[in-house]
Amino acid sequence: MNKTGTVVLALVLLGAYVWNNKGPSEDPRSAPHQQTASTSVARPSGASVIADAYTRRLADVPVEAEGRVLKVLPDDNQGSRHQRFLLDTGFSHTVLVAHNIDLAPRIADLQSGDNVRFKGDYVWNAKGGVVHWTHRDPSGRHADGWLEHKGRRYQ
Repeated sequence: MNKTGTVVLALVLLGAYVWNNKGPSEDPRSAPHQQTASTSVARPSGASVIADAYTRRLADVPVEAEGRVLKVLPDDNQGSRHQRFLLDTGFSHTVLVAHNIDLAPRIADLQSGDNVRFKGDYVWNAKGGVVHWTHRDPSGRHADGWLEHKGRRYQ
């Protein structure tokens, strides 16, 4: 066998060895940064979903995320009453949370600087967007939303 044939044979044998002995040498759960067939693809964070919806000017995007309260605004008392506050979700714009206080309890002690987790629907607007449906749907036709503040859920 010539030198080229020997190299090819060595590569084939090495490939066969690697193929038969493939797989991580450690438990894949101990290395979450490596994707294997047994791990699921990471879902985007709620804040990145909001940023994408803002960029694409989308409406009615289900989202679950958290943010820091920048400003507590006066309630909106036109029609259904809503507690309103501005959140920083970590991107270059803020979102307005409009929490229906005719259907869910208000967050009584909400202050600037507080962290709030939320589940609701994002709707684009030029100021950064609005998150609403942060409550249960009394008719049962819409997915329930909520707010969490200091370990308490409001819905």
